[in-house]
Amino acid sequence: QVQLVESGGGLVQAGGSLRLSCAASGTIFSINAMGWYRQAPEKQRELVAVITNGGSTNYANSVKGRFTVSRDNAKNTVYLQMNSLKPEDTAVYYCNADVLTIGGLYRRSYWGQGTRVTVSS
Repeated sequence: QVQLVESGGGLVQAGGSLRLSCAASGTIFSINAMGWYRQAPEKQRELVAVITNGGSTNYANSVKGRFTVSRDNAKNTVYLQMNSLKPEDTAVYYCNADVLTIGGLYRRSYWGQGTRVTVSS
């Protein structure tokens, strides 16, 4: 079993910053990509940022230049530094990891429980 636990969400004023963390634990053999998705009310879940175990990154156009994704492979942890936050960034943010478990044959995707980010205008 693999668990992803997020932290760092909260309420912030527009222009402010937050840092999200997500730690993966369990019977992990290796993790390929880790990333962040978000879902605003009445909208579909969307990719925010993703980072491979080699450090390659990809961002949604709406967050480029404001958000930075990073990871600590030794700790199986991914971070999302969010700067210059806007009200439209308000959403529940979900961590995702592409994991091969010990004894597993295939990688599969795991999700965290989500952490709420609210940006006030």
